[in-house]
Amino acid sequence: MDKVLIIEDDPIMGDMIAMYLTEEGFLAKRAELGKKGLALLPEFNPDVVLLDLVLPDVSGMELCSELRRISPVPILVVSMKTDVSERVDALLAGADDFLCKPFSMRELTAKIGAMIRRTHLNQVAENARQGTAEASNVEKQEPIVLDMERRAIYVDGYYVETTFSEFEMMRLFLTNPGKVFSREELINELRGFDSFVTERAIDVHIANLRKKIEENPKEPKHIRTVWGVGYKFVMG
Repeated sequence: MDKVLIIEDDPIMGDMIAMYLTEEGFLAKRAELGKKGLALLPEFNPDVVLLDLVLPDVSGMELCSELRRISPVPILVVSMKTDVSERVDALLAGADDFLCKPFSMRELTAKIGAMIRRTHLNQVAENARQGTAEASNVEKQEPIVLDMERRAIYVDGYYVETTFSEFEMMRLFLTNPGKVFSREELINELRGFDSFVTERAIDVHIANLRKKIEENPKEPKHIRTVWGVGYKFVMG
């Protein structure tokens, strides 16, 4: 049974979410304080963390960063604020997705389900890499390889974990090497997967990808900025 840790101080909202997720087949546990949620993480070992940014004891953004520092668990942030800057800050803090209050329970469960499926796909890809040194559709001679069947990315033969949007962006780059993509083109490509994608969010995804695939993210050799236009991918 997939597990969801709910860090939400509002008892009505928290209990309602927990009850709905339980009815949908999840095992849900709620923490009303950020510190309690952090303490529950290793004990409960959730598949997804649902994190309210407004908490009485700690900053939600700081808690998000701390959760990401100690665990790769997918984090779905919820907030009353709808500012683009709030969403970008959440992504920078390590969140995988963002949901604005009020939200429908169907949208909540859809996002949680998508996060869990992505995690399972990544785990399958990692297990396959560890168990089989040579995958049939992974070309080891290339420094960066996309395995479409397992939705996995390998850098110098090592599996690199990516978010759904990051994988889709790398798929676009690797299937169109040398092509310059404007931010608007990248937004249009990702909009079907990331409902909150913006130009700033594109820059965040690019920065995160560079940290994962570049030897020196400050001097990227693969994902290059084309000033005044956007980005392009170079394999060499």
